[in-house]
Amino acid sequence: MPSLERGSNRIVIAGASSLLGAELRSLLEESRFAGAEFRLVDEEIAVGVLTEAGGEPAVIRPVEEGTFERAGKVFFTGSAEFTRANLEAARAANAKVIDLSGAAARETATVSWFPKLDLLHGRRFPKDASVYAVPSAAGTSAASLALGLFKIGVSRMVVICFQSVSEAGRAGVEELESQTGQLLSFQGMGQPVFDTQVAFNLLDRFGPGSKQKLNAARERLRAETKACVANKSVMPALQVIHAPVFYGTAFAACAELVPGTKPEQVVAACQDAGFVIPSDGEAGPSNVSVAGEKVAHLAKPEEDPARPGAWWFWGAADNIRLPAANAVKLAEMLP
Repeated sequence: MPSLERGSNRIVIAGASSLLGAELRSLLEESRFAGAEFRLVDEEIAVGVLTEAGGEPAVIRPVEEGTFERAGKVFFTGSAEFTRANLEAARAANAKVIDLSGAAARETATVSWFPKLDLLHGRRFPKDASVYAVPSAAGTSAASLALGLFKIGVSRMVVICFQSVSEAGRAGVEELESQTGQLLSFQGMGQPVFDTQVAFNLLDRFGPGSKQKLNAARERLRAETKACVANKSVMPALQVIHAPVFYGTAFAACAELVPGTKPEQVVAACQDAGFVIPSDGEAGPSNVSVAGEKVAHLAKPEEDPARPGAWWFWGAADNIRLPAANAVKLAEMLP
């Protein structure tokens, strides 16, 4: 019988072997949850992996009957398929569910959340939901920009996100590293993860044999952004492009604002939406410069001289640290 105990200090990280799962565990251990009982579970391929939790050795286990029993909070950090297979069991155990995989974003009962979203929507924090979705760095950035620009009159918006190979996990990082070395040494190139050359290459899709699908990444981004924006602003047109980098998310956006909008108005709207904007003379953000940052960074917006009212934006965020940090902030606000 599921526990009705809300005060349980048991935390389940489902998808614990992922880069996001490892980052989340590290941040939780630095938070007020440091003394919690951590239960690490994942898909069969990761079962038995030795890691650590709370400074003690820990083994990643499979999801079994009773895995979510007496859990106060359950974080999903693995694949969307793994989340969908286990979401109902976590919900039935009466745990507060926080999904970082993108799987729950489309469900109407799910509450999407990132730190500025309540303010941008003018709503009170919905603490009574059972399932929350923390969007990816790309989804958070696209939604924040759309909502932030709404108050100064955005009418149309396009966002192109550049996805790093770490979205495919450690195997993706290792494949880019391997391909880079092989190409520089004029050797044959392995491609078991992406089924195509990802080193030194920009792509709108991977090879047909790859389990990694950029169209799935686009659909996730659209679902996350739509869930966050709702009816409070225009829904941006979105595209996802593979970038041959290891970590980080970068994005370029163009938004049509009311002609005559002042640069200081645009900057203030973006800062109110949570973006960090460098001072005059400072370098703009990149996927390297934002490593380890918990918020998205944005270069100073620029109006297109050939099209009055059209503004260009360039930004970047840590694709692992930002959603993990947001999930911890959310957990700290929940009962």
